[in-house]
Amino acid sequence: MIRLIASDLDGTITDNKHCIPEDNIKAINDLQKTNTHFAICTGKTYAISKEFCKDLHANFGIFGNGSQIINLTTGEEILKKLLTLDEIKLCFSVAKKYNLHIHAYTENSIITENPLYMDLRNSILFAGKIEIQKVDNIYNYICTENPVILKLVISSTSNIENAEEDLKKVTDLTITHIRKTGAYKDTVIDKEYEYLDISPLNVTKGMALRELSNYLNLKKEEVLAIGDNINDIDMFKTSGISVAVNNAYDEVKKVANYTTSNSAQNGGFAEAVHRFII
Repeated sequence: MIRLIASDLDGTITDNKHCIPEDNIKAINDLQKTNTHFAICTGKTYAISKEFCKDLHANFGIFGNGSQIINLTTGEEILKKLLTLDEIKLCFSVAKKYNLHIHAYTENSIITENPLYMDLRNSILFAGKIEIQKVDNIYNYICTENPVILKLVISSTSNIENAEEDLKKVTDLTITHIRKTGAYKDTVIDKEYEYLDISPLNVTKGMALRELSNYLNLKKEEVLAIGDNINDIDMFKTSGISVAVNNAYDEVKKVANYTTSNSAQNGGFAEAVHRFII
């Protein structure tokens, strides 16, 4: 019996316009009638995801790819992991070496010099829901003000692989390389690019899902994970059943137990819920 559903948000429950299709809303309402725990498991911060979590009646939230876990019913913060200033400085040195764009996520804001990639996308999609802090020099600002940083994102149209290789030589951070190219182009800002999502050591959706499962005293086979992106693969490995929605990256479909016939836009999440839960 599945007792916990952990689902990605963007591209899994929401469509390419970040709206929730009616089929998925109905599946959420049907899910409420069961005794199944429901967790949103996203790369986004809590500030960005808060309203969606309310709309979806989620019991738990895994945010920042696992840097933060919150019991959304009680408000209890189950886990939080942060980047240190030394780790941040190393990331900035590599980004500067290859002249790459970098922005940072705090609990309540995005810090950037000039939104260009994921920071631009999120500033459009979540206007009014999260503060966009535009600073003259992001490195100097972080070193001077020492804000709480959950994760960094390094983006560009080139040299990302070189930066990733360099970072892995000098840090033990969790680095996820995601390509927004070809079929996965960012349609919100109409741009192709690649980015490195950088979190503290051992911060992944999979690690966080294990932590949440232990918190709820659940076995692996009692957990269902649903997703579409590269950062969902580790979550799949720590669940009893893994489901990729039809629009998922090919790498994700290869490791999933099941791929829906419908995309997120056409109710892929609902298909998974009705197949395995209801």
